[in-house]
Amino acid sequence: MRTSTSERNSATPIGSIVSRSLVAHTRRSFAPVTASVMAMAHAVLSAGMCLALIATFGVRLTRVVGFSMKPTLDNHDGLLVNCLVYELGSPRPGDIVSLYYPLDPNRVLIKRVIAESGDEVRIVGGLVYINGKPLREDYVDALFRSSENWGPKLVSDGYYFVMGDHRNSSSDSREWGLVPEKYIIGKVKLRWWPLQHLTIF
Repeated sequence: MRTSTSERNSATPIGSIVSRSLVAHTRRSFAPVTASVMAMAHAVLSAGMCLALIATFGVRLTRVVGFSMKPTLDNHDGLLVNCLVYELGSPRPGDIVSLYYPLDPNRVLIKRVIAESGDEVRIVGGLVYINGKPLREDYVDALFRSSENWGPKLVSDGYYFVMGDHRNSSSDSREWGLVPEKYIIGKVKLRWWPLQHLTIF
C-alpha cells in the first residue's frame, strides 16, 4: 500500500522530535547558569563603575543602613559621596557626611555635622544650642526630636560633633563622642536611589 503525498507531508520525523526535545532541555538546563553569569557580570560591572567614579571624579557610591537620618534619608537609599570636596575645604555644620565609625573604622555611617572645632554644644529639652544660640534645624521632624538634656561639650580641635536627623533613633556623638576629621570620608551630594526620590544636597 502506497502512502499518499498529503500523508507523507503531515508526518513528523522522529529525529526532528528528538532534536527539538534536546534543544528545549538544553535551554532549560542552561537557564540558571545564564542567570548566574548575568548576575556576576552585573556585579563586576557595578564594581568597575564604582572604581572608575572614584578614580576619575573622586566620588563614591554608598547606601544608607538604618533609619537614623529620617526623614531626610531612608533605609537603603543609594547615595553619591564627594570624596574630594574636603581636600579643598572643611566640613561645615549642616553637611551630611559619610564617615568611619570611630569605635569601629570598618563600618561606615551617614550623619549630619552639627558643630565644628571650638564650638560648644548643649542640648536642652531636645533643642540644640551652639555657643549658647539655638540651632535652626528644619530637617528634624517634630516626631523625631528627642526631649533629652545633654552637655555642654566643647568640640576639640580637629574634631566634629555629628548627629542623625532622627534624634530618637540615632547613635551618634551624643553616645560615642566626637569624630576626628580624618575619619570623614566625604560629603553626600546626591541621593540617586530610589529614582523617584532623586535629591541633590
